[in-house]
Amino acid sequence: MSDNHPIITIRPNGPISVNGEVVLMDENGNKIEHKSKFSLCRCTKSKILPFCDGSHKN
Repeated sequence: MSDNHPIITIRPNGPISVNGEVVLMDENGNKIEHKSKFSLCRCTKSKILPFCDGSHKN
């Protein structure tokens, strides 16, 4: 796999992990700033949606 492609991993009972350059947009088409490695919440318990803050562990 080329280093130019992002790697997206769905973690069992956890977040979606993103590693690499991607454009993340909200429901209105606005770009959401982020680092090159981040996790997206799937459980909706996070206080920093759309990002995971580890709340699924509680």
